[in-house]
Amino acid sequence: MRLLLQRVTEASVSVEGRIVGRTGPGLLALVCAMQGDDEDVAERMAARMAKLRIFRDEAGRMNRAITDIGGGVLAVSQFTLAADTRSGNRPGFSSAAAPEDGRRLYAHFVAALRGLGLPVETGIFGAEMQVSLINDGPVTIWLDSAERA
Repeated sequence: MRLLLQRVTEASVSVEGRIVGRTGPGLLALVCAMQGDDEDVAERMAARMAKLRIFRDEAGRMNRAITDIGGGVLAVSQFTLAADTRSGNRPGFSSAAAPEDGRRLYAHFVAALRGLGLPVETGIFGAEMQVSLINDGPVTIWLDSAERA
């Protein structure tokens, strides 16, 4: 599973001009299930994200997790995080999970975040979405389950 996390002061996602999800201070999580991912991977990635210390403490250092600050999450499915750009000019997406698996794992990831006590709003899986955000910092972090032993 791949996550692109952006620390935000606010973020929203719209479908056909209607806002379907939003958050105030917290994280925008762009989420991509990869081939071979399962529910265990989704749960581990949710736990990693919840514990990631990328929010400022009283001294201004990145030393607090989203759970420490009471922040919210806007989770948006984005299969293009699986882009393979190693050759040619057109990215390939064959390493992304099949749509039915991606939908299931994205939903499981969201449920795992909620199970950790985080308020989570979402986009609509497979929809054409427009995402708006104010990146705080800016802070943008890449997490990939394949890069952790």
